[in-house]
Amino acid sequence: MPSSHLAGPVLVIGTGLLGTSVGLGLRAKGLHVYLSDISPTAAGVAQDIGAGVLLEARTIAPELVVVGAPPDVTAALVAQALLDYPNATVVDIASVKGSILAAVLADGRLGERETSRYVGTHPMAGREKSGPAAARGELFTSMPWVICAHEGADASRVKVAESLAIDLGATMHRMSVTEHDESVALISHFPQAASSMIASRLLDAQPHQLALAGNGLRDTTRIAASDEKLWIQIFAHNAAALVPILTGMKEDLDRLINTLQEPKAPGALLDLSQLMSEGNAGKARIPGKHGAPPQAFALVTVVIDDRPGQIAQLLTEIGQAQINIEDLRMEHSAGHQVGLVDVSVIPGRRDELIDVLTTNGWKVAQ
Repeated sequence: MPSSHLAGPVLVIGTGLLGTSVGLGLRAKGLHVYLSDISPTAAGVAQDIGAGVLLEARTIAPELVVVGAPPDVTAALVAQALLDYPNATVVDIASVKGSILAAVLADGRLGERETSRYVGTHPMAGREKSGPAAARGELFTSMPWVICAHEGADASRVKVAESLAIDLGATMHRMSVTEHDESVALISHFPQAASSMIASRLLDAQPHQLALAGNGLRDTTRIAASDEKLWIQIFAHNAAALVPILTGMKEDLDRLINTLQEPKAPGALLDLSQLMSEGNAGKARIPGKHGAPPQAFALVTVVIDDRPGQIAQLLTEIGQAQINIEDLRMEHSAGHQVGLVDVSVIPGRRDELIDVLTTNGWKVAQ
């Protein structure tokens, strides 16, 4: 059985996507995991797929309690866990930290001894799907996991929280609560709001308009399919950090609208160019593969038939040529039984890849 930093047992309260994924990952490490959820159905599904066993009574003495509940109820569940399990480290994995910490520290039932055992954390992982059936034990592998220890947290409890992230294969980051909430407002909560607002513009779109949709629209609206009930809570809990970013976006939109109202006015084209250049510069700051600086890759587009085995065969043949794929995406061709696969490789291997593919009978779009 794989070794682990935690000794266990671990109690997971909240068997949604993240909580169940925690259970699956820890069970793969050989740890004893107990499951608890207000929904017997959710807890039952989590147990059935191997995330742990249902908690029958509060007689266990867990080393760690992981609260994987929506933000609205996280603080209350953390406080209750600190009272119910007086020797356990208690962490939460909600995507906001400031409001939860404030509520825990303000709970009159808790003293410093209790709150010193609490550590706020946030695994930066997820899927568009929700619920225990969507859980994956490897969900956190190589993903950032933020540890937000408050000033009164005991160092040994922080170490337990860090051990959870390590055991699940995550990349650990340490931040203050404020740093975390401001960071996720920019890189997670704001994109969700923007994606949802873009997608909402499609409600009145005509079928002939949507028939022209390609990867550009799909990319910008992908996360608009996220759980609206969860995101309402996230927005409300992190409003203080999110509003300034939205205000900045509004100012940019007002600037764009004003410019487009008179696109032939002196300086209009320059202003449009500046807006686009600012976007290009911002995009270039996003870390590249494995957190390395961004790198430009060469793109090779391959036309494949829409039938089983085509993508597998394509990838196999590229692998046999010892050419590493840096990125991959696919777009279906409207009205035709073919797809377009965009294969990204380092620029120095582009011509070699084209030669390999054409020699093997693939149609490369150039």
